[in-house]
Amino acid sequence: MYFQHSKNNEMKILHTADWHIGKKLHKQDLAEDFELFIQWLCQTIKEQEVDVLLVSGDVFDLANPSNEAKRQYYQSLLMLKNLGLQIIITGGNHDSPAMLNAPKALLNELNVQVFGSLPDNLAEILVPVYNAKKEVELVVAAIPFLRNKDLQSAEIAKNYEERLQNLKKGIAQYYTNAAELAQANFPEIPCLAMGHLFAHGVSTSESERDIQIGNQAAVEATEFGTYFKYVALGHIHKPQQVKAEIPIHYSGSPIPLSFSEREDNKRVLLINTEENYTPISIVVPTFRKLIKLKGNLAEIEFKLNELSEHNHLPYFIEIEVIEEKYNPQIVFMLNAIMDSFQLKGYSILKHRIQFNEQQKKLGEIAQPHQNLNEMKVQDVFEKRLTESDLDAEQKKQLIAHFEVLLQEMNEIE
Repeated sequence: MYFQHSKNNEMKILHTADWHIGKKLHKQDLAEDFELFIQWLCQTIKEQEVDVLLVSGDVFDLANPSNEAKRQYYQSLLMLKNLGLQIIITGGNHDSPAMLNAPKALLNELNVQVFGSLPDNLAEILVPVYNAKKEVELVVAAIPFLRNKDLQSAEIAKNYEERLQNLKKGIAQYYTNAAELAQANFPEIPCLAMGHLFAHGVSTSESERDIQIGNQAAVEATEFGTYFKYVALGHIHKPQQVKAEIPIHYSGSPIPLSFSEREDNKRVLLINTEENYTPISIVVPTFRKLIKLKGNLAEIEFKLNELSEHNHLPYFIEIEVIEEKYNPQIVFMLNAIMDSFQLKGYSILKHRIQFNEQQKKLGEIAQPHQNLNEMKVQDVFEKRLTESDLDAEQKKQLIAHFEVLLQEMNEIE
């Protein structure tokens, strides 16, 4: 496990995360987008003479990925492995630890170290990286997503707030322990850490699922300590830096995974050990544009007519119609506009209509000190029923049907 790329003991590490292989955006497969990213990544690794690739969690979008997603994963690893670099992969909250760990021994022979879950012996997360002289040049503490079973404390939490504090302390303790083990086993060797978690003060997108009690167990930057030269994080799809004494970065997802990420500058991060471990961003090309059109019906129709044909991957469109007064004809008119929209290179994936007048009435349901978004869906529905002329039995039946629909929607999500 040594390399010919680097010169003068310089070593280059590339940090990426949140691949989400198998992701579907409103039922549209993003396999082609990821395929183009991997091709670009391989070219970038060759040009930059990268020695080590770090993938910080959420390799897959689902814990039980499809056969096609698994094929794309292994094919990507084969393409990357042929470049002669070392690959270190940690599991994320979307990943199945058992599925990632299954080929662990085989992948290790290919110089690919995978950590779907924490090993019984924590020292095993320390992955040495060798230089051309077969000397340990640096060490990576490959910490995967920490699940609740990893963070169970001997102390029984008295309340919700105390449970959150226990989770935070549990996460921080693993990084403290990893630093101590690295210092003991590899003294005076630079050490990097990996993680898949929610750090305090970062911004998220709508495509990220909650982890550790709705992301409230956010880890403070100080909890990572000052021992690590760099901390390569995953889970947050928006590329950003965590303010700390040491470099702590989210590389972000390499492709947009939701319309809320359409304006993100997607990137990977390159760390040069000769340059104080301060990473530089390498922008990932935009393979497919996500377009959000917002306005009244006339404005939406005008914006659709303004679009031009292209030969790239089809651009995905989300439409949000906002009208002042309620008009049921708007629904039919929007459907007619979308049915007639046949421009090459575009696909409308999602649409919604909002009537401000109706929204205002819904807002009046909330108490003066409440925000409508803070209320439970069931409460809003029941309050609307109280304003109707239905009898008690009809209301009871509607509530029962509503609860069934709500349960089905939650299962689908």
